[in-house]
Amino acid sequence: MAKIGFIGLGIMGAHMARNLAKGGHSLIVNGAYPVPDDIAKSASVVASSTAVAQAAEIVIIMVPDTPDVANVLFADDGVAAGLTKGKLVIDMSSISPLDTQAFAKKINALGVDYLDAPVSGGEIGARDATLTIMVGGPEQAFAQAKPLFELMGKNISLIGENGAGQTCKVANQIIVALNIEAVAEALLFASRSGADPERVRRALMGGFASSRILEVHGERMTKRTFNPGFRIELHQKDLNLALDGARKLGIALPHTASAQQLFSVCAANGGKAWDHSAMVRALEIMGNHEVAQAPRDEQAKAA
Repeated sequence: MAKIGFIGLGIMGAHMARNLAKGGHSLIVNGAYPVPDDIAKSASVVASSTAVAQAAEIVIIMVPDTPDVANVLFADDGVAAGLTKGKLVIDMSSISPLDTQAFAKKINALGVDYLDAPVSGGEIGARDATLTIMVGGPEQAFAQAKPLFELMGKNISLIGENGAGQTCKVANQIIVALNIEAVAEALLFASRSGADPERVRRALMGGFASSRILEVHGERMTKRTFNPGFRIELHQKDLNLALDGARKLGIALPHTASAQQLFSVCAANGGKAWDHSAMVRALEIMGNHEVAQAPRDEQAKAA
């Protein structure tokens, strides 16, 4: 069993850390950040990220954005200051592929392997250990980390060298955003036309339009359960990575841009912390109609 340092015990990270502990591994966590009570009782709580790295064999990072990873790694009391040759750093955050490559080179210079291993699956996937994990880095480090990944996820793939995992995650976030937009438009159309959007959703689950987004996020739209989940502001961050990368590559991602604008409408209306399924709220605002409203015939009866 390994001594694992885990930095980033948020909505997803806390569940991931719990699953590692259930697998018999020892956790070391940074007490300078919030630590859930149940994890604090069983883990070793230390004073800094440097102390985490000193005590751990493997350090896992799960924080929101590229500057957060940079700070965790390279601040004066960061992980890099506590690393020694032969340890392993795994960043499971979703951040810039180019910055990831730069971070890996700095960590490699210390004699330490580095994996970028962003995840997809949200809070439910983190809780149930069914995350999709997309990995970039050397094969030997991937082989070392794979038993840990198997405690947190089900679909685990080595994509390529450092940065490839993050590139795969950005591609994933493009697909997820456009699927949310498609489901939201379809349910808004159905509801405004007078059909029961939940019955429409259930009917479509049996056909070619079926998807995990329609199943989970379509239900969120009809039931109005927009507590995260995965926050809109985080998906905005991921789409910014996609659009910035597209500009650098000289390619167009027009529908990714439109999805980002819909998220911006939500954020402008106080929704940056809503679940990303709440993208439907942007369409509802523009259409002056809520998906969960009663069909027209029921509205007429009520009148």
